[in-house]
Amino acid sequence: MDAYTALQVVWFVLISILWLGYFVLEGFDFGVGMLFRAVTRNDDERRTVLHTIGPVWDGNEVWLIVAGGATFAAFPQWYATLFSGFYLALFVLLVALIVRNVSFEFWGKHDTTRWRRGWEWAMIVGSAVPALLWGVAWANIVHGVPIDSQMEYTGNFFDLLHPYALLGGVATLLIFLAHGAVFLNLRTAGDVGERAKAIAGRVAPPAAVAGIAFLIWTVASHGGGIDVGSAIAAAASGLCLIAAAALAGSRPAHAFAATTAAILTFFLALFIDLFPNTMVSSTSALFDMTLNQSASSHYTLVVMTVVAALLVPVVVAYQAWTYWVFRHRVSSAGFGDVRNPLDALDQHRREGGGGPEPAGPGR
Repeated sequence: MDAYTALQVVWFVLISILWLGYFVLEGFDFGVGMLFRAVTRNDDERRTVLHTIGPVWDGNEVWLIVAGGATFAAFPQWYATLFSGFYLALFVLLVALIVRNVSFEFWGKHDTTRWRRGWEWAMIVGSAVPALLWGVAWANIVHGVPIDSQMEYTGNFFDLLHPYALLGGVATLLIFLAHGAVFLNLRTAGDVGERAKAIAGRVAPPAAVAGIAFLIWTVASHGGGIDVGSAIAAAASGLCLIAAAALAGSRPAHAFAATTAAILTFFLALFIDLFPNTMVSSTSALFDMTLNQSASSHYTLVVMTVVAALLVPVVVAYQAWTYWVFRHRVSSAGFGDVRNPLDALDQHRREGGGGPEPAGPGR
């Protein structure tokens, strides 16, 4: 195994943190999108659901952009092998994300039933596909894919669809669905919140079963024997999933904390299992891509570290402030006359700050 430097480890950890943040924050976005029609019965309720994530969904996706950019800059060989080998899957994922994001903005552009129903299904599918494919992708990264001695992917698209990877996709799909249902229960009042609560109670148990089964398989199939760190993180994730299943129908704040912790420890187990590699070769362990083989030069990593130390705290502080500003529950009762952000601001002023949140899509 090649030696690795402290900065290479630092950037592997930082990239892991970026992915963890993305999956926690975008995870409930995916869940909300998948549940868009299930928890709503009319346009006012749908507008309410859109406003729960409207001010934050684009900020949540910044974590993905930064994670991809950091991978490209810090570990260019990892980025090259990953994106060339997973090209078709990542293309499908990107199209789904684009369709999903466009649906947030286009849903309210016309009042016709056909127009809105079309964008609602685009939102549902555009949320479900990434929720599934991210699990498939990271399961393949950890499990191993065909890579030769030149660090080139030698397989095809169907090599990525083995049972372990598909179980990983089902696990993330269900976990994100439960995460989104609990989030909606926290952020909405009235009938929407009650429907989300009922769905959370039904979805959380199968999410726990799928997640725990995947984590057991991950720990048991580690190439060098049981990885203690990965096993501890997997056990913690399993306990959090069980807690979320027990609390989803009664204590939404505690259930949301449990799903958040479950997602964090779920992917933490995968990153610990992967370290000190960036890609695992199913062809031969001799072809595993290590941190040292994948990394940029020492000078590049030094410059990146300085920039990250200066700018990352600013970005995190700004996003935390955004969540604080838009922390209140929303209700369909406040959206009868709201058709655009100016209407929302006017109503917010008239009601002395008690109206709906003055931002978000779904005009």
